[in-house]
Order: sequence, then C-alpha cells, then structure tokens
Amino acid sequence: MRATSIGRGAAAVLAGSVVLAACGGGGDDDTGGGSEAADSITVWVVEDIADRVTAIEAITEAFSQSSGIDVELVSVAENDFDQLITSSAAAGDLPDVIGATSLAGVQSMAVNELLDTETPASIVDDLGEDTFAEAALELTRDDDTQLAVPSDGWPQLMVYRKDLFEAAGLEPPTTFDAITAAAEALDSEAVAGIVAPTIPGDAFTQQSFEYFALGNGCELVDDEGTVTLDSPECAETFDFYADLVRNYSVAGNQDVDTTRATYFAGQAAMVVWSSFILDELAGLRNDALPTCAECRTDPTFLAQNSGVVTAVQGPSGDEAASYGEITSWVLTADSATEPSSEFVRYMMSDGYVDWLAVAPEGKIPTRQGTEDDPEEYVTAWEGLDAGVDTKAPLGDFYDAETLETVRTSAETIQRWGFEQGQGQLVGATLGELPVAAALNELVSGSGTGEEAAQQAQAAVSEIQQSLE
Repeated sequence: MRATSIGRGAAAVLAGSVVLAACGGGGDDDTGGGSEAADSITVWVVEDIADRVTAIEAITEAFSQSSGIDVELVSVAENDFDQLITSSAAAGDLPDVIGATSLAGVQSMAVNELLDTETPASIVDDLGEDTFAEAALELTRDDDTQLAVPSDGWPQLMVYRKDLFEAAGLEPPTTFDAITAAAEALDSEAVAGIVAPTIPGDAFTQQSFEYFALGNGCELVDDEGTVTLDSPECAETFDFYADLVRNYSVAGNQDVDTTRATYFAGQAAMVVWSSFILDELAGLRNDALPTCAECRTDPTFLAQNSGVVTAVQGPSGDEAASYGEITSWVLTADSATEPSSEFVRYMMSDGYVDWLAVAPEGKIPTRQGTEDDPEEYVTAWEGLDAGVDTKAPLGDFYDAETLETVRTSAETIQRWGFEQGQGQLVGATLGELPVAAALNELVSGSGTGEEAAQQAQAAVSEIQQSLE
C-alpha cells in the first residue's frame, strides 16, 4: 500500500473519466516528437484525491497538445485496483498505461501476464539507465526483465525531536540500540519515548515492522522462496518492537492517526511515519496541524526541531536498510505500444517535474536527472510547493540535511520478497496482514518474539501454499 492510503485515506473511484483531446502536432522535446496521425490511449492513474487528479489532468493535456495523441484519463482508487484490473482483463478491455502502480501491483500483473515486458527496458535505456536510482530499477525487475518504469517513491521515516536528542546528548536513532536508548532516556509522563503503529488489521503496522526488520537481517523469504519469518533475526525484531511499545510508548493500540496526533502534540520524542508527514508537520494541511504548546506561537516549531532517519540497522543486520514504496508506469499487454511509450517518456522527462509536484512530500524522484544534468530533477524537487491548504517548498521548513536524507531515499529503499521473485506473496500478505496480527498479539500479551515469529511463519506459509 502506498503512503496515500496510510496517511491520506482512500476514497472510491472517481465517477467517469476525462478525455483530453489532442490540439496540435508534435514537438521537439526529448520524448521523440509527436505522432503524424492522431492516436488515442487510455491511461489509468492509481490516484483519487481530487486536487491531485486535476493536476495530473493538466499534465496529460499538455502531452496531448504537444504530441497529437488523445488521452482518456481514468482515476482509480488504490483499494479498488486489483478488482478493476481483473475485471478489465477478463473483459479484454485493459488500459494502455497505468501510473502510480505499486510494487505489488507490478508483480501481480506480471504473474498474470498482463504486462508489456519489452517496452519498459527500451524507455529506461532511451532516457538513460544511469539517470535512475539503481534500487528503484532493481525492485521493478524480474531477473533481467524490466517490468515497469519507476517514477517516484516514498520512504518510511523515523522522525525524531532533534532538540530533545541534543539536550540529552543522544545519538540520532539510526540503530536499534540508539532507538532504545533514546526512548528510555526521553520517556516521561509528559512525553512518550516513541509512538509506532500496533493495530493488527492495518498495513501501516506491517510496513513499520518490515522497516525495522530489513535492517536486522529479517527477511520474508530466502533466495529459494522459502518463508523465513521464524529466523532468530525476525524473533529479535519482534522483541525489539514490542519492548519499545510496551515500555516507552502510549497506552492502547496505535495507528496512522494516533501516532501522528501524539507527535504533533509534542507528546512523543520519535514517531514512525512515511514522508507524507512532512508537509503536515510544517503546518501546510489544515485538518492535520501541529498542536504542541510551542506550535501555538510558531506553527513551524516541530518541523524546525525534527530530524529524520531513513535507514536503520539492528544488531543482526549486516548494514542499515530502509523501507519504502516505489510506484511506476506500466504498459499493459494490450498497449498501443508507440503512443503509450511516447506518453511514458514524456511523463518521465518534459512532464516529470509537474508529476512530482502533484505531491512532492510523497513523490521522491526515482529519476534523478538527465544525461546533461544528472541532478536536474532532485534539484527541482527541492523547490516544489508541498502542502494541501497552504503551499510552500519543504526547504522553507527543513534544513539541508533533512532534505538530502529524503531526496536520496529512492537510492536505498529495500523491500521484502521482490528481489527473490515473491512479489505475489508480498501482495497477498498485505491483504491478510499476518505479521501485523502476530505483532499486535505480542505487544498486547505476554508472549515472546520467538513465538510471534513462529505465528507469522505459519500464517505466511499457509498463504504461500494457497498461491501455488
């Protein structure tokens, strides 16, 4: 699931679709120019927040005007995507292109042979493979086959109170030991050491566990595809997470809303959240404003006094690792290849900055620049206006180190299962959330990390068997 679903909510599919008519001939941009004869393609975009859809319509219309290709743009809610793609495939009515497709969505379509698996590689080659974050390309490949063109991503963050850490002489929360030490030192009646999700039926809980697990060498499967959640590394991660929440957090189950509200009230020293929190933390969204005592006189207080960490390392991990989502443009097996390819090239070049501007706090560029200017897009991203009710660049609120950490996050994002070819299993576990269930039972009960790991192992193994 994307951050929009954990941080912004998801609505129903917007009624109807928008046809953007061609208004002229080709241009001379680096998409390769326009078509001599008018073409028409259908593009789905997995996005349903009205202002974002309006912004995407404007980008698509600009493409139509420059290329001579008509685009039928259809907005799809993430929660409805699987059902809609299945029914469209059964009816022989697939769209030509789909944007903002999650990693699990890409893999699911690949397994069901719904993708054009030749054109993405040629698009990446034409644009310059070395202009993309290698991690994003690896996550959207199946062995040597490039399944999709990665467009952007969002990282999971450990957001922490820099002012409190500095006053207590604490190291940034980049390791399990540093996180535990900070949570213990800063936990008090007024301020919780950390807030993190625990609700069993929430993807946010499972995502947050995976965030820590990756850095501790805990994997969903091994290279042969065997489920490995009963490993010592996973048991250790379960114990780490549960100990934090039991000893240094707030009472009761926590979710995306409660964790944010607690941190925004100045009542937590650390919070696990996605990068979609950044505009809200800066006071740019009216229904999610910071409410801390200092925020009454300075709404930007928390933004100015918060740091972020993307990669975390556990005692059993070989290196620090970060969690996030990469979303992509895919061409379907029924795609009108030439106009579809031209469209995706445009969205990754002339239209790319406008695409990132739709929600810069959650659209971190996976294509960092061009051959001529290797940092063109990451530099442009830093100046884009973020926010909902108020618009301003994130650089107005966060220091250079914080922005650097976020903007380079697409280079280090990792995920369970995709590199082992188990994307379909990942998607199925996000539907049933067995890891979140095991974690919740551990946090609310008196069991051990080993028992939680065994519970998760059994549940995921059963899911894997059902997919065979």
